[in-house]
Amino acid sequence: MNAVDLVPTHRETLAGYVGDIERLEALFTSWDETQRAAVDAYRRSIEELQGEAFRRLIRALKADPAAMQAMKTAVADEIVYAVLRRHNILKPSLSERVEAALDGVRPMLASHGGDVELVSIRPPAIEVRFTGACDGCPASALTFHAGVKKAVEEACPEITDILQVKGSGGGSNDSVRFVSPFALGAVDGWHLVCRLDEIPQGGMLRQVVGGENVILSRQGAVVSCFQNACAHLGLEIDGGAVEDGIVTCPWHGFRYDLASGECLTAPEVQLQPHMVKVIGNRVEVRLAR
Repeated sequence: MNAVDLVPTHRETLAGYVGDIERLEALFTSWDETQRAAVDAYRRSIEELQGEAFRRLIRALKADPAAMQAMKTAVADEIVYAVLRRHNILKPSLSERVEAALDGVRPMLASHGGDVELVSIRPPAIEVRFTGACDGCPASALTFHAGVKKAVEEACPEITDILQVKGSGGGSNDSVRFVSPFALGAVDGWHLVCRLDEIPQGGMLRQVVGGENVILSRQGAVVSCFQNACAHLGLEIDGGAVEDGIVTCPWHGFRYDLASGECLTAPEVQLQPHMVKVIGNRVEVRLAR
């Protein structure tokens, strides 16, 4: 195959043009370094010329409201939009920036058989949902705060409310050993807290870890850990009644799911999670400071 065989013909779709470019790029990879450098310099020169031409054209059109309206209509075309985005003349949309932020955490989630999907965008709020092994995992609250929420906040400061909606609850929770994906790189700071069998099944165990008052709960061999503080006023909740994995704050009646930390009374808040891992019969906690 040579460059003559790959001369682009007229295309009707963006995918067709992109395919032509990718085939040419594949050909260039077989060339020596000097040839590749020459092609790259040639490409940059053309792109800089085109980009400057587009910028001057748009500056000229801004003086005419009708022309600017026609330009906005043209941008809806996928080819026009892609080329202007390539030259950084159009900034990425909010949806694109949110998806890019989620793409940044997906590899870590995928390593545990999970994923996250964007459910809705209603500025200043978005909704996301965990899928796969991350759906229903008791460590998902930590994953949400340490990974997904942080990534979106950094990429999209105009989004102030990032809400996690429930999935189908299909995550795996039968492993004796687990660790939240975003705790995998945490080597130091783990505290041996208790034995697994010391935590009441479906109930709570109050412990002090590194000077912090926490509560632990378990379903089988899967353990969750949260700050012993109601999200309402910060009062301790370990004295509250527990039924079917739900604890009710003894002070003002706020109810929390002990597996996820989700507040069932006010879904926009939740208990502060801490990292947990279970190895054999040992339960270790790393505080999320």
